[in-house]
Amino acid sequence: QVQVVESGGGLVQAGGSLRLSCAASGSIESIKAMVWYRQAPGKQRELVCGITSEGSTNYMDFVKGRFAISRDNAKNTVYLQMNALKPEDTAVYYCTAIIETSHGPDFGSWGQGTQVTVSS
Repeated sequence: QVQVVESGGGLVQAGGSLRLSCAASGSIESIKAMVWYRQAPGKQRELVCGITSEGSTNYMDFVKGRFAISRDNAKNTVYLQMNALKPEDTAVYYCTAIIETSHGPDFGSWGQGTQVTVSS
């Protein structure tokens, strides 16, 4: 199993930047990709972006050009650099791993999330 711990959230003004971190531990060798999700109050959790073990990245349209995901394999950590933040980016941000299991790819454990609040 893979466990993650998110950090780096906070309060920022619109147009500002934050960098989130996600430290993974456990069965690191089973990780196929790392993904960031977010959940705003009263809304469903939504995918933000992801990065594969080979380094390929993918972003949802609403963050393209503003957010960047990266990874430091030596630290087993994934980062989410968020620039040009908007009030609608306000949410709890979660990361998790996509891991290889005996029954195919599956989600690893979810972290506690980190709150990002963007003021207008």
